[in-house]
Amino acid sequence: MRHLPNEPQSPASLHQRLRESFRYVLRGSRLVWASSRPLSLTYLALVLMGGILPVAIAWTGKRIVDAVLTHDTRRALVGVAAELALLAVQLVAMRGLGLVRQVLGSRLGVDINQAILTKATKLSLSHFEDSEFYDKMTRARREASSRPVALLGDALALLQHSISLVGFLLVLANFHAWVAVFLLVMTVPATLGEVRFSKATFKLRNWRSPESRALAYLEYVLANDEHAKEVRLLGLADFFLERYRSTSEKFHREDARLAWSKAWVTTALSTLSLLSLYGTYGAVAWLTAAGTLTVGEMTLYVLAFRQSQSAFQSLLGSVSALYEHNLYMSNLFAYLDANLEEPAHAWTPNAPAKQGATGSISFRDVGFKYRGKDEWALRHLNLEIEPGQRIALVGKNGAGKTTIVKLCTGLYVPTEGAVLIDGVDTRAWDQAALREKFGVAFQDFNQYQLSLRENVGLGDLRHLDSEPHVIYAAQRGGADELVRQLPGGLDAALGHIFRGGVELSGGQWQKVALSRAFMKDDASILVLDEPTAALDAEAEHAVFERFRALSEGHTALLISHRFATVRMADRILVLEGGKVTEDGSHQALLAAPKTYAKLFALQAEGYA
Repeated sequence: MRHLPNEPQSPASLHQRLRESFRYVLRGSRLVWASSRPLSLTYLALVLMGGILPVAIAWTGKRIVDAVLTHDTRRALVGVAAELALLAVQLVAMRGLGLVRQVLGSRLGVDINQAILTKATKLSLSHFEDSEFYDKMTRARREASSRPVALLGDALALLQHSISLVGFLLVLANFHAWVAVFLLVMTVPATLGEVRFSKATFKLRNWRSPESRALAYLEYVLANDEHAKEVRLLGLADFFLERYRSTSEKFHREDARLAWSKAWVTTALSTLSLLSLYGTYGAVAWLTAAGTLTVGEMTLYVLAFRQSQSAFQSLLGSVSALYEHNLYMSNLFAYLDANLEEPAHAWTPNAPAKQGATGSISFRDVGFKYRGKDEWALRHLNLEIEPGQRIALVGKNGAGKTTIVKLCTGLYVPTEGAVLIDGVDTRAWDQAALREKFGVAFQDFNQYQLSLRENVGLGDLRHLDSEPHVIYAAQRGGADELVRQLPGGLDAALGHIFRGGVELSGGQWQKVALSRAFMKDDASILVLDEPTAALDAEAEHAVFERFRALSEGHTALLISHRFATVRMADRILVLEGGKVTEDGSHQALLAAPKTYAKLFALQAEGYA
C-alpha cells in the first residue's frame, strides 16, 4: 500500500483545514441554487426547523416529568400533546428533508453531468490524447452527481447542529458551564481522526486514477463484443482476467488497510467521548439522588448533555464532511475551470494573408508536436493546394498523413507556422464555419447505434430531416443498397446494442461513413481517409469509378495505401518523417526511381 503521510495536528494545519473545508461551499451552493431555487429555499427552511425542534422537544420533556412528579395531570397531558405535535412536525420535516435532498440531488446531478459533457465537447483532440487531463476528467465525473448537493447538505447540517447546540448550551447555563465545555472538547479528537482519514482516502483515490481507467479498460476488453472474437481465438481471457484480478485485489488490500486503520483509531477516540458523557451522567444522577436537582431537571440536563455533545460531534462531523467534499469538488472545478485555449504560436508570414479562392489550402512552414511528445510529427512543411485539385497523400504509417488532415480541419493547432484555408489562418476561423467547409470520412469512423437515416444524416445536421438529401448522400457513398435491403429502409436501426438493431459488416459500415461524408454537398473540401479499407474489390472499384465525379467541384484530399486509388489524383504527395519528399502526378513519380516508384512496384508484384 502507498504510505500516506502522518500530518501533525498543529494549530496552523487545523486553521488551514478549516479554511479548506469551506473553500467551495459558496460555489457549490451557487450550483444548487441555480438548479432549483424553490427546492433550495425549502431545504433551508427544513434545516432550520431541524435545528430548533430538538431543543423544544427536550424542554417539553422536562415539563412533562415535573408535572408528573407534582401530580399536575392537566399540565402533564398538555405537555404530552405538545411533545406529540413537535415530534410529528419533526417527523414531517425529516421526511421532507430527505425527499427534497433526493429530488434536488437528481436535478443537480443532471445539470452537472451536462456541464461536464458540455465541457468535453469543447475539448480539442489534444486534450483527449493527454493522459493527465483524461485522469482529471475521470476524477471530475466520478462523483460529480452526488458531491455538490452533499456539500450543501453538510453546510446546512452545520447550521442546523449549530442552532441545536446553542439552544442546549442555553439550557445548560443553569448547570456547571465547565461540564458542558468538557463534553464538547472530548468530541474533538474523534472528529480530527475523521478529517485525517478523509484526506487519506481522497489521496488514495486520486493516485489511483490511471489504474482505475486501466481496470475499466480491462472490463471492456473482457465483456465487449468488439474484442470477443480475438480474445477467445487467441486464448487471451485468462491473461486479461489475471491482470484485472491483480489490480482489483491490490485496490481491495489498500481499501481494507485504510478501513481497518480508520476503524481502530476512530473507535478509540469515540470511546473517550462516550466515557465523558457517562461520567457527567453519573454526576447528575448523584446530585438528583442527593436532592440537589429535581427529577425533571435531571431528565433535562442528561438529555441536554447527550444532545449537545451529539450536536457538537455532528457539527464537527459536518466540518469533516465539508472538508472531504471540498477535496472532491476541487476535482470537479479543476476540470470545469481548465483552460481550453491552445497555446498561441507566433507566425510571421512572408506576405499578408488574403481571402483566397474557395477550397484553397496552404501550409506555411508548419511544425506540429503532439501533446507531451518531444519529437515532431511534422516540421517545416510548406504546401500549396489549389481549389479543385485532387491530392493523394501517400506514406508509411506515422508519416503525418492524418495529422495534415486534422490540421486542415482545425482539430489541431500548429505548434509553429500556420495553416490557411481560403487564405485565412485556421486560428482566425470560427470553428463551426471552418468545419462546414469539409466533408470528411476517417478510417476510424464512428458506428453510431442509431437509425440508418441518422447515421448518414449526421454528416450535416442542417439536412438531417430531409429525406431526399439523405438518400442522395447514400447513393453517392454507396449505402443506397442498404436502404433497399434493410427492413425499415432509412429507419432501420443499426448496431446490436439496442433491441431490434441490425449489425452490418465492416464494408457496409464504411459505405455508411462515406455517405455521411457526402451529406455536405456544399462542402468545398472533401477528405477521404482510407475510404475503401473495409470494402470488397467490387465495391472498391465502384467507389473509384465514381471518384472523379464525386469530387467534381471539390478540393479533395485522399489518403490511401492502394496505388490503384491514388493514381487517379491530380497530385500525389509522398510523406516521410513528417515532410513531403515527392510531389507530382502518378506518371511523373513513376519515372523517378524514388520511394513512390518502389512502393508501387512492390504492390504491383503482389498482384502479379
